[in-house]
Amino acid sequence: MTRFTFSPSPRSFTTTLAAIGLAGLSFSAAVQADYPEQDIRLIIPFGPGGATDIIFRLVSQEAEQHLGESIVPVNMAGAGATLGSRNVKDAPANGYTLLGSHDTIALSNLAGMVDYSYDAFEPVALLTQTINIATTYAGHEVQSADEIAAYVSEHPGQVHFSMIPSSTDHFFWAQFFEEAGIDMADVRLVGYPDTGEQVSALMAKEVDFAMFNLPSGGAFFEDGSFRALGIAHPERLQSMPEVATLREQGIEMDHSTSRGIFAPKGTPQDIVDQIATAYGQALENDDLQSRIENEFGSVVRYLAGDDYQQFLDDNQRALSDAAANIDFQN
Repeated sequence: MTRFTFSPSPRSFTTTLAAIGLAGLSFSAAVQADYPEQDIRLIIPFGPGGATDIIFRLVSQEAEQHLGESIVPVNMAGAGATLGSRNVKDAPANGYTLLGSHDTIALSNLAGMVDYSYDAFEPVALLTQTINIATTYAGHEVQSADEIAAYVSEHPGQVHFSMIPSSTDHFFWAQFFEEAGIDMADVRLVGYPDTGEQVSALMAKEVDFAMFNLPSGGAFFEDGSFRALGIAHPERLQSMPEVATLREQGIEMDHSTSRGIFAPKGTPQDIVDQIATAYGQALENDDLQSRIENEFGSVVRYLAGDDYQQFLDDNQRALSDAAANIDFQN
């Protein structure tokens, strides 16, 4: 039997590999060009019904009209919002599993709950910000945020601030104390399991101050139960034009819950861009903007690409600075 052997020269072997590589790239590009071809799961690491859940559902419902496939929200609460983020972090990087979350990604890392932060994901787009508000109960002698430092000085060790440990408001107060010149040794931080408990505590005057926003405190601001002391935003809120910003009061601080979309690390950039574009188009809807602003006390702030990456870098830096003043063991 005659045997035939083929011994390619180095040049012909290299040419063959190059051809295979080009074919692979062409196939990959064709696959990505067809994206999306099936439903996309949006993991929301919180329970249903809260502002985060509702805002992501509203915007995603509009965004899917621009993608041509359904975006299916999946609530995956647990482990301080890290169950859902870990699920997305470990998911295939193909654009069919996304994360809808906020600052809690960095907060969980700084609190030592997880060993990853924003850099474990591909940032897709910032969508909204819910502006946070320094708050007290009606009848408290403090009338504005710039009076808090003097009040603490007059009552050292007796002034109580509510917070959820390692959550947004914990960092809010750490940053506030730094900017307002308040020694943390002179205040008492009181931990509560959720926002509802904080509302009850402030209503009962168990604490002097709390951090709320319009979704959590709007009804109480409106009926006069709570007094808004300062808006942590460069501009006053349209729905509360009479309340000065913290910056207007000499406290150089902005603070908000910044909600955005993330993809698993390694997701192709053209897929990331396609998703970001769809969400950007969704936020151009006037009715959607109105609902976000009027029903949820939030502002539309769309950032994508390098702008969103820079925002996350700045956010991580600010939170890290605040974390230096927090004892997470207590």
